[in-house]
Amino acid sequence: MVWKELLYRSVIVSLFFMASCTRGELPIEPHASGNVTKAGVDLDPTYKYQVYYDLRTNTVVGRNIKSVWDIGLETTADGYHVVLNGSKAMFAFATAKTDLSAVSFADTAGYAAGKKCDSHTGSPDSTAIGDWRTTKPVYIIDRGVNEMGQQVGWAKLQVLSVTDSSYQVRFASLDNTGEATTITVRKDSAYNLAFVSFTTNEQFLVEPPKHTWDLTFTQYTFIFYDQTPPVPYLVTGCLLNRYNTVAYLDTATSFADISYGNIKTGELTNDINTIGYDWKVYTSSGNYVVRAKNSYVIRDADGIYYKLHFTGFYSATGAKGSPQWEFQQL
Repeated sequence: MVWKELLYRSVIVSLFFMASCTRGELPIEPHASGNVTKAGVDLDPTYKYQVYYDLRTNTVVGRNIKSVWDIGLETTADGYHVVLNGSKAMFAFATAKTDLSAVSFADTAGYAAGKKCDSHTGSPDSTAIGDWRTTKPVYIIDRGVNEMGQQVGWAKLQVLSVTDSSYQVRFASLDNTGEATTITVRKDSAYNLAFVSFTTNEQFLVEPPKHTWDLTFTQYTFIFYDQTPPVPYLVTGCLLNRYNTVAYLDTATSFADISYGNIKTGELTNDINTIGYDWKVYTSSGNYVVRAKNSYVIRDADGIYYKLHFTGFYSATGAKGSPQWEFQQL
């Protein structure tokens, strides 16, 4: 498969550099760069869309209404992690019960103090669901808000099992209206996640194949740890593809002066919110202004480097929710 060939090529390149350098930054030789390209996407002023973008081809390769899914399940053969739809501000609360039918609104006692959301870094070890495999608890799920900001409601979820090819999950409404649903969720390693909707009671595709895109523009839940207690908040920005895509922020070097020869490889991180939301600032006049000093260096899953900086957040008609940027292959 193509993705395996690309991964193999990336591994070989990485091993070559490791063998050639024993400490410090990896040496990168200057070479001819591509042209500076302008691009942009439209999320709608309500931020209702999730848009997937590929740097190499300068194309949007996928787009969906943010509220169409509730959970995503890791698709690698040894994967077991479950993520919540952070664009809806979803939360999970682990009960002490293992019988789905026995959980009701009475079990929300302690929810406010015990609820969790996924880390905005995308770390699989910092999810609200966590490692469910030993005790298989029933989770109370706050399904967050839809694209219009309206509360979706409550559900209860239990992940029953996982193998190298599938999961068994069971879920129902917390008020016990309707029957509980049990489905087999198939793993497909061509994708980062297998998605499930508690509304349609089925698995379906949301993200494009993981080797076809680099960035997603979306709302997501960011946790402000500088407040006591930490406050989760919906923000709008740009997230990295979880699949072998890394980046770093450079505020010391101007966009024009970033070159292949001065890439800071030691600063690259796979935190999916490395670009995030704060390349723009909400001003006292009630509009968004781009941080001119923020530039980002991105290495995609093919090992290709790009530099990128944002130039705006408004459409030609002045509507918010339309990130604009320039980028260049290094």
